[in-house]
Amino acid sequence: MGTESPAVRATVIFGLRTFGAVPLPVRADLEYDPSDPYAIAVGYHAGPGVVRWLFGRDLLADGLIAPAGDGDVRVRPAADPARVIVELNAPDGSAVLEAPASELADFLDRTYDEIPAGDEARWFDFDHELTKLAMHD
Repeated sequence: MGTESPAVRATVIFGLRTFGAVPLPVRADLEYDPSDPYAIAVGYHAGPGVVRWLFGRDLLADGLIAPAGDGDVRVRPAADPARVIVELNAPDGSAVLEAPASELADFLDRTYDEIPAGDEARWFDFDHELTKLAMHD
């Protein structure tokens, strides 16, 4: 395991796509915590609260280039190459959002500056994660 590395954060304004209207702006706080080097956390500010999603860093990176994901989160380039589409699906609803590709790419570049692709296992504390799972049983 590597030494402690700082979290990488960014705020990006996504556009919530709605039928027949201009996308509504939604602030999203992105965070990459090297203690969970495979994941990106995104907090979407929706009304009075924040809706948090956690998904793979590789999913976001792959989705900048080509459609990626087949579960609750799907990411793909938009028709406009300057934008990326993020589709979120949950039992109580779904959302289609768009974001500037360059801002997401800049955020990802900073995460790779902290932990390069392929080095995640050196930073991930499997014993700690197993202990957390055991505590929830």
